[in-house]
This record gives sequence, C-alpha cells and structure tokens, in this order.
Amino acid sequence: MNAAKTGNFQHLEQLQRVAIAPEQLQPQGIFLDRPQQHYLSRVLRLNPGDRFIAMDGQGQWWLAQLSENPEFATIVESIPVQTELPVPITLILALPKNGWDEVVRQTTELGVTTLVPLLSDRTVLKPSPNKLDRWRRIAREAAEQSERQIVPTIVEPVTFRDYLALPETPLERYICVTRREAPHLLEQVLASQRSLAGLQPGPLEIAVGPEGGWTPGEVEQAIASGFQPVSLGSRILRAVTAPAVALSLIAAALEMNPTPNQSVSP
Repeated sequence: MNAAKTGNFQHLEQLQRVAIAPEQLQPQGIFLDRPQQHYLSRVLRLNPGDRFIAMDGQGQWWLAQLSENPEFATIVESIPVQTELPVPITLILALPKNGWDEVVRQTTELGVTTLVPLLSDRTVLKPSPNKLDRWRRIAREAAEQSERQIVPTIVEPVTFRDYLALPETPLERYICVTRREAPHLLEQVLASQRSLAGLQPGPLEIAVGPEGGWTPGEVEQAIASGFQPVSLGSRILRAVTAPAVALSLIAAALEMNPTPNQSVSP
C-alpha cells in the first residue's frame, strides 16, 4: 500500500528511498557512503542527474539528485510527508527462538517506533553482539520500503526485570496475555482514545511474551509497574505472529479514530 502524498509530490512515488545518517547531511547536499554509492549506481543503475528520495530516519525527506561526483548528491527540495502513527509505539518483545528478523521487518512496516529485545524467564535465544547491527539494517531497509519517515530504534537486549525498573514510563502500557481473563487490546486502545476528550495522546508500550508465554511472576511484576493485561483474541498465536497482530490492532485504532491535533512524534 502506497502512503498518501499531497500536492505536486505524487509523482515521487516511483523514486527509490535511501536512509541516510544525520551526519551525511551537508550544507550543500548529501554525502553518500560506499554502500549507498554502489546501490544507487550499480544496483539501481542511476546516472548523474537522476533523482531519489533521501530520508534521515527522524522524520525528514528530501528530493535528491546524483552529481558527477559519486560521493555527493544535491538536495533539490524538501518533501512534506506524513506516514507515521500519531503516537510513538514501543514494542517490548521477548526474543523468540526463530523469526526475529521477520518481526523487525513486519513491525517496522506497521509503524513501530522503538523495539526492545527482551530476555524473559522463558527466553531461549541469547543473541550475539553482531545481531543488533543486522536488526538495525533490516529496520532501515524496511523503513525505506514502506515509506516510513522514521527508522525505528532498536535498543540493546535487556531483561524484563531491568526494563520494568526503568524510570519515566508512559501511562499507556499493555502486556499481552493468554489463558486468563483480559479485555481485548483493540477495545482498550479505542477506549483510551475516547477518554482523551480532544487531548493529545501520549506514547504507548505493548509487551509480547516468548514461546510458552510469560510466567505468572512476570505478569504480576508488569501489572505492578503499570501494565494492563490485554488479549489478542481467543486463539493462541505464535511468538512471531503476535507482534504483527498487536501492531496492526494499535495502528487501526489510532488511524481510524484519531483525536484532534494528533501529530507525528519521532
């Protein structure tokens, strides 16, 4: 699905998007690193004068044009675009045994802002340090493909107890549970939207457990830390399916029932 664009920018839909780091933005244009040069000139076969879209992963897009110098692209103009969810969404996900790459890709497409790889009591996977770089690269590529303004932040893996001990937590926090009475996630997010009465919504956190689910102790600790138990439905979902379902429900509630004056919050 193509993101909606406005005015004279509809013709940009077919241009390739390239994520750049903030330090690549220069007063006269954009410095391109070696992989980007290879991708644009060798893979896409673009020539000097050809155009692409540069995105800084923090909300800004520019129409850029390749110069005769392969290391440099000039900025033609800024592109106004709005593809983000109205509020930042943090996904706290206990690392599954397999499929984390696809979780990163899917949740990036669905609008997640921050991904927290979690080491829970039942977590089996213990990721190597180089995994984090791989996950961040996947998120960047998925953000380019899905026309995100923001490239999601993926933090270092952390234990659930350490995460719950962090200060400055959002008011809206949910933990997905199974085999216990809990309201549906969609119902809760919609109710939260209605209760705002025109006020600007704040950040939202959603925690999803590993294979086998959360332990009772983890659920109780989460509730004590302000998380509200919610259900994703009457069926048991795989650990790599539940995050996509949760993000889809949240996105549907936020985008179909927006509150006044909502704006993107990188």
